[in-house]
Amino acid sequence: MLVLFETPAGYALFKLLDDAKLASPDELQKDFETPALANKTVKLKAFSKFENTTDALSAVTALVEGKVSKNLKKFLSDEITDKSLSDTLAVGDSKLATSIAKKLGIKVVSDSAVNELFRGIRSQLSSLITGLAESDMSAMILGLSHSLSRYKLKFSPDKVDTMIIQAIALLDDLDKELNTYSMRVKEWYGWHFPELAKIIVDNVAFAKTIKIMGVRTNASSTDLSETLSADLEQLVKDAAEISMGTEISEEDIENITYLCDQIISIYEYRTQLYSYLQNRMAAIAPNLTSLVGELVGARLISHAGSLLNLAKQPASTVQILGAEKALFRALKSKHSTPKYGLIYHASLVGQAGPKHKGKIARAVATKAALSVRCDALGEGETPEIGIVQRAKVEARLRQLENKVFRSSNSAAAKGKPSQKPAPAASSAKSAGYNAATDVVVGASGMDVDESDDKKKVKKEKKEKKSKKDKDGDEGELSLQRSACLVCV
Repeated sequence: MLVLFETPAGYALFKLLDDAKLASPDELQKDFETPALANKTVKLKAFSKFENTTDALSAVTALVEGKVSKNLKKFLSDEITDKSLSDTLAVGDSKLATSIAKKLGIKVVSDSAVNELFRGIRSQLSSLITGLAESDMSAMILGLSHSLSRYKLKFSPDKVDTMIIQAIALLDDLDKELNTYSMRVKEWYGWHFPELAKIIVDNVAFAKTIKIMGVRTNASSTDLSETLSADLEQLVKDAAEISMGTEISEEDIENITYLCDQIISIYEYRTQLYSYLQNRMAAIAPNLTSLVGELVGARLISHAGSLLNLAKQPASTVQILGAEKALFRALKSKHSTPKYGLIYHASLVGQAGPKHKGKIARAVATKAALSVRCDALGEGETPEIGIVQRAKVEARLRQLENKVFRSSNSAAAKGKPSQKPAPAASSAKSAGYNAATDVVVGASGMDVDESDDKKKVKKEKKEKKSKKDKDGDEGELSLQRSACLVCV
């Protein structure tokens, strides 16, 4: 039996001297306790050395994936196939064993006994392969493991969009922090100058104004033209003179100013992070970005887990991505399912009217599924497909918005006559009296009809009276029966 053993230096092919030893795998470790015993158990038959680190990395990558590399195929063909050897080949990896059997037609075995044999060879590898020191082997293992780790991190398709996922998550966290800090500074400074929050709505401008002005008594002598317009500046100065707020100390205004500095610094970092996210999205998913925008595209990628996972989703899933709770709640209660999820925040869906949002969301999800597949699996790096798809959705939006107006005003626009039927000529003219159409009913006929009607009425009265009598008799009988039962 031949044994294929992979080392960081190259491929080694050993010859198992006694095949019967695999029948008792528990006893194999005794045969590898010393280098002398190991040499009596297996013998090196051939060795294929890697030429450089790149060659070793490609070979190890193929082994990890369970594939047969070119070097391994050539080595096994030269040593086994070309020599017409009928020996069984022992391989440690079951996937690699299957690939070797399919491509080269070699009889392969891979089981627990082979794993015990490999463990013994690995323990005495330096003595089995001459000229390969243990220290050199350790250095080769360390260098190859580092190269393999760098290769996986660099070329893994799931790791490319990790920066986008982290950036959009951090962007949402910064927005929450900004809102929390802004509310706190408005409440805090509102005790001193409550009118300022109503005049300045923007949170960053509010913080910058407090930092420049300090207490409200400095408003008249402070230049706020860098942060506010002329009208707002005048309103702030007028309100400061008649403010109803309380007085605060210098220590209070210092702490409020520190909080304003935090708001300004967080806002500046958020602006820098948003520009970074724009650049990353334009590089990784240009078509999706041109269709739905940077923020919506990044949130879709983050919710799906990766760009490749998003590309695997159908358009119906992309449409409701982010509305899973509402979907399962609707399915459980047997109500209508949601029409949109994260894609609702796309600009195209926002432009549509309330009646058309569902249709536009479906169209945007369809085009987004096509665009993200081009980004994830295509070779192009230009947003041409996304721009074309966006133009189609905009055309569909215009068509839906103009449909009602066009249907109501199409006749007037084309100059066609009204589709309502014209009134008849006989109805336009007043009809004259025609004496020939009169009919005189005879008195005898009227008498006959009246007599028939009277007979019918009398017959109905008799039938009603007979029914009442029968009902009364039945009621009396039932009362008598009940009385008899009570007596008994």
